Amino acid sequence: MATKTAAQRREQARIEYDAFLRSCPTNQLLARLSDKWVSLVVAALASGPMRYSDLGRRIGGVSPKMLTQTLRALERDGIVARTVTPSVPVRVDYELTPLGMNLCSLLVAVKDWAELHIEEVIEARERYDAEASQAEAQA
Repeated sequence: MATKTAAQRREQARIEYDAFLRSCPTNQLLARLSDKWVSLVVAALASGPMRYSDLGRRIGGVSPKMLTQTLRALERDGIVARTVTPSVPVRVDYELTPLGMNLCSLLVAVKDWAELHIEEVIEARERYDAEASQAEAQA
């Protein structure tokens, strides 16, 4: 059996990735990307770099802890870059990396879809709940 180089092993692993397997790295990445705070942070940064406090104000309902955890995770994954400017006080800006910009169009499309179709979803929920209530009453 021929010995494979590290690059060949990585390429073989890439071909064999299966997001449906829990242990697959792509499954873990999809879990991160499906987090609502990730989508909102990436969408907020679509317009350009922002400071932490600006992100906190832009994204309603995010706690400081969740915003910090989300930004750190996105930085670790190479989606967000953190730039510290030495000043008084220290200025920290966050911006999308090229990888983050590539992802951004997908997540912004999902956000836009949600904003466009929320009324239809609400109507579907109301119909479903009414039918479920009728079924329970008849049982």
